[in-house]
Amino acid sequence: MKNKFNLSEAAGAFGDLGTFIPFFTGYVVMLGMNPSGILLAFGVFLIIAGVYFKTPMPVQPMKAIGGVAIASGAAITSGMIWVAGLFTGVFWLVLALSGGLSFVDKMASKPVIRGIVLALGISFIMQATNLMREDILVAAIAFVLAFALLSFRRMPAMFALLALGLVVTWVQNPQYMTQLAGIRPALYLPSFALGDGFSLNDIVMGIFILAIPQIPLTLGNTIMATKAENNRLFPDRPVSEKGIAKFLGIMNIASPIVGGVPMCHGAGGLAAHTRFGAKTGGSVIILGGILLLLGLFFAPWVMVIFSLIPAPVLGVIIFFAGLELAMGARDIGTKRSDFLILLITAGFALWNVGIGFVIGMVAQWLDKKGWLKI
Repeated sequence: MKNKFNLSEAAGAFGDLGTFIPFFTGYVVMLGMNPSGILLAFGVFLIIAGVYFKTPMPVQPMKAIGGVAIASGAAITSGMIWVAGLFTGVFWLVLALSGGLSFVDKMASKPVIRGIVLALGISFIMQATNLMREDILVAAIAFVLAFALLSFRRMPAMFALLALGLVVTWVQNPQYMTQLAGIRPALYLPSFALGDGFSLNDIVMGIFILAIPQIPLTLGNTIMATKAENNRLFPDRPVSEKGIAKFLGIMNIASPIVGGVPMCHGAGGLAAHTRFGAKTGGSVIILGGILLLLGLFFAPWVMVIFSLIPAPVLGVIIFFAGLELAMGARDIGTKRSDFLILLITAGFALWNVGIGFVIGMVAQWLDKKGWLKI
């Protein structure tokens, strides 16, 4: 299937903003990183992902690395972020080329993978409700609007939500309109970020504090769950764990060169793009083009532009993405033990995806031995 640039694809392009904006804001505001380099890396690889996978394959910030880095503030430097990206890229590229991922894929049963998908969907819904509580009235209007329009193709729900967000921002924060009026485009090219090298502290912290703890989450969500969700939604355009891991490796080796951050795919992002109308890689190509344009010509004003979408509206977007993702866990099998493994995996994955994957594999092994009796 060829990538198609139509109204639904354009609407679906914005489905994953609820994941991208918070992490991007943290990297720029808390860590002082150059927005141009981050946007350039995301823009380029979103475009490449759309062309390569031909599905709405998302490109997202790595959540464990981003979460630790942003929460640690001044304790984490840009150099540590870039080391984490380089290590992550090499790690997954080597694992993909060695064939190790195929072994893991054959070991994991459908209930284990669907358990991870269910946990991710529930975590999206929980995150969404926290954002929606910031303004219950706006969230309620956005929720009703999205529910009414999701099946109405002539007016994609995403465009209505974005329009609502702009109106709410204009009413509640009119100073943003003044700031927008002052925006002037100019060319902003990111510099070569690795020219000064890395200190020993950058290397140790980047690998052991940031990169290694990310590995289980990447295996469970970026590779296993994303493959399962893509192949469920688009059986005519299947992806393999090897193909995802290779793309992941190349992406993270290249991103630090321009000052970008560690990036991944995600089943939640795939569900988010799809829920709001995306059916091909055209949606992420559109999003990539927008981020590339912002990074090259509007980098100093990106925070102002993103602030035009209020938190309750982002929450509604994330909520429906979570529903779409969680619904993907329903086809697990008919045995009681299948449902049991699903719940065990999901329960622990809500705490930590990597731990959930390991516990799910243990439950699967116990079931095969006939010892899983509850």
